[in-house]
Parts: sequence; structure tokens; C-alpha cells
Amino acid sequence: MNLARALYSVAIWCAQPLLRRKLRRRALAEPGYGRDVPERFGRYAPPMDSLLGHSTTGPMGHFVWVHAVSLGETRAAAILLAELRRQLPGMRLLLTHGTATGRAEGEKLLQPGDVQVWQPWDTPGAVRRFLRKFRPAIGVLMETEVWPNMVAACQAAGIPLVLANARLNERSLRKAQRVAPLARPAFGGLAAAWAQTEEDARRLRALGTPVGGVFGNLKFDVVPDAAQLARGRAWRAGAGRPVVLLASSREGEETLWLDVLKQKRPLALLSIGSDASKNVAISRCVDSPVQWLVVPRHPQRFDEVHQMIASAGLTVSRRSSWSAEAPTQADVWLGDSLGEMAQYYALAHVALLGGSFAPLGGQNLIEAAACGCPVVMGPHTFNFAEAAELAASAGAAERVADMTAGVAAAQALASDATAQAAASARATAFAVAHRGAALATAQAIAEMLDRGAGGAPVPHPAG
Repeated sequence: MNLARALYSVAIWCAQPLLRRKLRRRALAEPGYGRDVPERFGRYAPPMDSLLGHSTTGPMGHFVWVHAVSLGETRAAAILLAELRRQLPGMRLLLTHGTATGRAEGEKLLQPGDVQVWQPWDTPGAVRRFLRKFRPAIGVLMETEVWPNMVAACQAAGIPLVLANARLNERSLRKAQRVAPLARPAFGGLAAAWAQTEEDARRLRALGTPVGGVFGNLKFDVVPDAAQLARGRAWRAGAGRPVVLLASSREGEETLWLDVLKQKRPLALLSIGSDASKNVAISRCVDSPVQWLVVPRHPQRFDEVHQMIASAGLTVSRRSSWSAEAPTQADVWLGDSLGEMAQYYALAHVALLGGSFAPLGGQNLIEAAACGCPVVMGPHTFNFAEAAELAASAGAAERVADMTAGVAAAQALASDATAQAAASARATAFAVAHRGAALATAQAIAEMLDRGAGGAPVPHPAG
């Protein structure tokens, strides 16, 4: 252990009480954070032992371990897992997460014999207990999750650890370079990384990562749920006017959006008197040709966003209160559900891309494109820079300078049926043209399992 990792290990060991306190606080809003907390420190309940007989025989176990820290990574993992199960029949999955939303989504991916636990906190002891317990044949980290002690422990145990759907933006590269004595051994200790783009590959190589290929983004391989698409399109047909979606909005963006709506007709606001007249004045302000739909990125903010919109004098109808037939009429529809983004994109004629109007790096626009929903994005898309530029070049997305321009562009496109249909077709074509990452990644994982950590064959999980 070099000095940098030794100091890091001491710091992260000392931070354990802070982690426990943070989990207790978050569990007040999201009870999932209070679930199975000992797992985060490499302590597992005895009933789990009944599932683990196959994992403690031979030099390596038969689990394929996939780590998907949060909701977005879990959805990408779902695409990869579907292909992995085709490549490796009988595969036993060990699935880990860091967030409650990721774990809830991951439960949907489990099959009999699979195991789901929290990612261990990156202390040497917790990591050793995790690997000793499950003895995975391979570890697959999704997108960005590289932890120094985990990498070192996998190297010591002869477990190949890979980074799939790998991405690294310039900001993260600069941060890693500032702690190079810690970061370079971690990235360099991976068995392979398969990058989303050539730029991601370049930045990963700058940290000494063994990049095994550029396979594209797994999320292009998503196949939207047909039932959700059908329901969303049926609701759109009955909406009476075009629908504009503020998709996966982040903190601060709803305020920017509401400010734009209030400025649409400033003369109307001068007549505000009582609360009732305020409601009328602002409702007129947004009585535009479009129906607004807002879907916050994080479920713990659903109530907060509802209150924010209502405090602006607008009526709100929440998805959780809708009948099967149609949304309830209101100034704003609020998508307060998980796992229904395909339905929301199908309901919308155009989407404003959340995370791109505040300096947060943007959310992924690929699912919108797969659902045929064109996107208007703000200036901040550094988390998905190449996908954003490709989408703009293909006419599947439009970039604007700020929320004011975004609202104007989205309303204009939604209100022009011919232009909207053409943009929708371009979005679908863009998504289809970039598929194939899931197959390439699954084949690379299967080949690594065949080679084994030291060149000897490793039995497939079905063996």
C-alpha cells in the first residue's frame, strides 16, 4: 500500500460515523437508506448464507458481480444484464448499489439465486469481507465507480475488475490528476475499461487505464417498454394541446422554469391583488398553446416541487392520482413515479433536458431519443458531451443558451406539427444508429471469464 492509499484508508475509516449519520438522515425521507446498513461495512445477515454455497468453492466463485451505484447506472446495467444472461446461461448475479433508488430499481433485475447487497464502504476491512463472502468470478463497475481499496483488493485476490460503459469528463479528469498518487494506481489496476466515446478513452488513458475498446453507450440499446409507449401516446392524443416535458429536472431548474412562465405576460402580473386573483393572473400567464409536464430527477423532491409549483399559483395534477384513462386537467402535470420515463417521453411532444439548465452536467438524452421525443438542452451537458453533440448534429436535439430560450424553442417546436414529426423521426433514427454496445460489452466480459485472472480458464457461472 503506497502512502497515498494509506492516508486515504485512514481518512475513509474515520469517516464511517459520518456515513452512518448521513444514512440515518436520508432514511427519514427515503426509508431504503435505513435498510441493511451493516452490509455497507461488509457485515451480512446469516440467512444470506443459504444462497452462497456455490460461491465459496474453488479458487474463484461463480458470481458475476455488477456494481451500479445509482438509478441511471442501474438502468444501464439492466441493458447489459439482459445480454449477459444470453451470453452466459445460468449466470448468478451479485448486484450492488450505493443509493436507495438504484437498489429499488435493481430488485426488478434479480432472478432466483441472485444476490443484491449494498456496495461496501471503501475501507480495507469492509472490502476484504465483501470479497471473502461472495468470491466473484469478475467485477463489473458501471460508468464511473472506481474505488482505490476495492481495486487493490481485487488485484490481490486475482479477481478481474472492469469498468463498463466507462465515461470520464474533463472536470473529473482534472480532479483525479490532482490526486494522481491515489487515482493512477486505482485506474491502472483495472483489468479493462470499455469507453463510451473516443474522448472518454483518451481521458481514461491519461490516468493509466487499460482501455480495451470504445463500444459506445449502453443506453442506446434500451428498448422502451411497449405498454408504456402506448399508454403515453394515448394520453397525448387526448391532451387537447401539445405537451412539453421538463425531464429529470434538478434542484434550481424548476425555479428557472417558473420564472420564465411568470415573465411571459408581465402586464397580467400587475393586476395581482388577492391570492385568488394571483392564481388567475399567473394561470393566464401560462395559458400557452402547450400543456406542461414536470418530472423531477429525484423522488425525494416530488413533494417539494409540487409545493413550489402550487405556491406560484398554478394547479397541479400528480401522476399518482391519475386514472388509467387520462391525466386530470391542471396547469401542470407532475410525474411523481419511478420507472415510467418511457411513458412520460411518449406523452410529450418535446422535452427540456434536466440538469442542463443549471451547471450540473445534464441528464442522458438517449432514452428520450429512443422514445422518439426530441430534446431542447441547455448549455451544461458536460456529463454526456459527445452524445449531446451527436444528437444536435443529427437534429434529434437543439441547444439553447438558457431556460428562457429553452421554453421558447420547446413551445415553438411542440406547436408546429410538421416540424415536431420530423424531429421525432430524427430522434428515433439517431437512437437506432448507435446501438450495439451491450453485445460488445457482454462478449468482452465472457471472453475475460474464459481467460480467467491469470490466463487459466474460469468456469462459466452455469458450470
